[in-house]
Amino acid sequence: MREEEIALVGLKAPAQIIVDKWGIPHIRAEGLADLFFVQGVNAARDRLWQLDLWRKRGLGELAADFGPGYLEQDRAARLFLYRGDMEVEWASYASDARQICESFVAGINAWIDLCLNEPSRLPPEFELLGTTPARWKAEDVVRVRSHSWMRNALSEVLRSNILDADIPPEVDALRQNLQPVRDPRNETAAEIGALPLDCLDTFKLAIAPVTLCRERLQATREDAQRWRKVSPLGDVLRDSAGQGSNNWAIHGSRTATGRPILASDPHRMHALPSLRYIVHLTCPEFDGIGAGEPALPGFCIGHNGTSAFGLTLFFGHDQEDVYVYETHPDDPDLYRYEDEWLRFTVHAELVALPKGASATQTLKFSRHGPVVAEYREQRRAVAVRTVWTDPGTAPYFRSIATMRATNFADFRDLMKGWGVPATSQVYADTNGTVGWTAAGFSPVRSNWDGLLPVHGDGTYEWEGYLDPERLPWSCNPSIGYVATANEMNVPAGWPGGPEQFGYEWYESSRADRLAELLSSSDNHDIAASRAFQTDVYSKPAERLLDLLSHIEPTDDDEANAFRMLRGWDFHVRAESSAAALFEMWWSTYLRPGLIQRLVKSPEISPLCGPGDPAGVLNVLERPGALLSELKRDTLLRSTLGQAYRNCRERLGTDNTTWKWSSIHTGYFEHPAGRVVDSAKAFDVGPLGVGGSDSVLMNMSYRLTDYRLTIGASLRVVIDVGEWDNSVCINTPGQSGDPRSPHFGDLAPIWAVGDYVPLLYSREAVDAASDQRIFLIPAPMR
Repeated sequence: MREEEIALVGLKAPAQIIVDKWGIPHIRAEGLADLFFVQGVNAARDRLWQLDLWRKRGLGELAADFGPGYLEQDRAARLFLYRGDMEVEWASYASDARQICESFVAGINAWIDLCLNEPSRLPPEFELLGTTPARWKAEDVVRVRSHSWMRNALSEVLRSNILDADIPPEVDALRQNLQPVRDPRNETAAEIGALPLDCLDTFKLAIAPVTLCRERLQATREDAQRWRKVSPLGDVLRDSAGQGSNNWAIHGSRTATGRPILASDPHRMHALPSLRYIVHLTCPEFDGIGAGEPALPGFCIGHNGTSAFGLTLFFGHDQEDVYVYETHPDDPDLYRYEDEWLRFTVHAELVALPKGASATQTLKFSRHGPVVAEYREQRRAVAVRTVWTDPGTAPYFRSIATMRATNFADFRDLMKGWGVPATSQVYADTNGTVGWTAAGFSPVRSNWDGLLPVHGDGTYEWEGYLDPERLPWSCNPSIGYVATANEMNVPAGWPGGPEQFGYEWYESSRADRLAELLSSSDNHDIAASRAFQTDVYSKPAERLLDLLSHIEPTDDDEANAFRMLRGWDFHVRAESSAAALFEMWWSTYLRPGLIQRLVKSPEISPLCGPGDPAGVLNVLERPGALLSELKRDTLLRSTLGQAYRNCRERLGTDNTTWKWSSIHTGYFEHPAGRVVDSAKAFDVGPLGVGGSDSVLMNMSYRLTDYRLTIGASLRVVIDVGEWDNSVCINTPGQSGDPRSPHFGDLAPIWAVGDYVPLLYSREAVDAASDQRIFLIPAPMR
């Protein structure tokens, strides 16, 4: 076992970090202040380069390190920072939220100081890129909001373009199916018309990750504007459509042991290092283990020795609106509101550049929020109103309180203060209770539905937030489990209905499959929940192959394709040849082919991709005015033949040797590898995997080469009460330091759907320990 002793200024009493053989740190401290101090130390020890980028991106300080190519991203990030009263902000989370953040960032700063004194401890990326980690303030943790999950604002603008082109809502449903079904067209939408697609470039930039490339690093001030658009629209649409999660809690009446089982696997963008980080926090006042984002204290998925909890997105919850303003003919800083002209609030902020240089960036705000676009010739401006600029909406940070709840009543009560992102939270405890509750601030829109941009003249205003008592929830339901998978899960007959939350839910394939699996047994165990998280049964495949049953092929390629799929069991396994054919057909040919047939405009058709599975399947299964049965069958047959030919070109002439995993791979690319060749050695992969975007083991991919983009980097299955039986995985590894043995060690385990122990008891942790770091207080200098 490796052992080390480190003296740190700011630590009050001796503490330990015990790292087990899978890279999970188990922190032991003498009090809460030291516990979160050491959590900050440990987060920096394992993820310092990631933390530094997170902070600089969120606060709008990238240009100081990387030059003028990042000025626009810094401006965008600053537009969406929290700018309100910090006292109100701290009080929104927990009575000790401020103290916890102060301890946490003191720990980060203590490790930074240690690294600056002992440069060999700095992760290699700092030297490769010529940067230095910056010190943190407590408010940095909560002021940054742009790392959460957002999507509706972009959908509003896309819908404005699609409907303005006289394309009916039934066709727009191919892009985003609405539940309940609704025609969003209205008089205001007709007045506003199609907003320019670039009106949300600044918004997209605010929530974009940091991308490094040589050309951007060499940019000058003169071409800084060029880098306002860093993500192609198609990638943004695909990524916003694919992010989701699964979670469930099974009552002891349906398990083999009589104890509840809780499982959670959030689906987000894969990255190196991972978005999530698992940590065990132990002191006399608290003992819990779980996963969260490394830049935040505490955790949001895990257990505290009494209760366990996990989250998914309450997917249809609409927390954003796009406002359009008429500006004054003589002064573009004035906008019409009711019967007067109001002045935009303007901030001129100095943004640092390398070598002591600086630039001034202008930020504008309306009464609704950040102004993200101006069209002076048309006398128009566009702003985005979001929940997440209000107090108490630092993403996931309410978990600093909820992770300490030990009964469902308290857990649900604390969740009433959860702001962002909107989530479906599942819960289980040692008393046998299981439950779920939706959480998130819900804007009240009394005179519109939030599906299209609206005038910012006072006609359309939020009337506060919905009373959190009206959010749906359930405790110990008669079916013996609670489960969510981003589907429209507002219970039938719930007061106010789903309309009060939103219309844009995830299609139900994963939820339907999960319900089948959970209801199939009264003898569930940990192994079963592991199998459910890695289940690859495709509901879209089942439905589409039923449509093929009466169609006859017209050539040899189509005949070969029909034979392969008609003998398939609908499981998108890594080694399956039929899975390779189906996924190529479904994603590359059938969905785009249907859109192109129904949307003739070459400008509008790309806006409808990648195609909502629910909307696409609805049209294919119900031929009618949009698509006749004959045209439907021709489309199915011809696109399947195209897919077969593409597979043959990519995978060879012998279709018995085809494997989905030959082209569907996980590859974790280090961001620095695009600018420093030696950093390419940090990449992890490729790793062939199964799954797809509509199975429980969500493995969404990009269409250019089928490389994995979104899925469950983190999976957790918890045996409630026998905690050491719990398991987890976090790919590619726990550490973000390429020199660490835990940088990519979990990726091969994850790729085959396996897990590692999530140990909790002192005895089990000590037996599995691989490294022990003794921290002692150092005298103040």
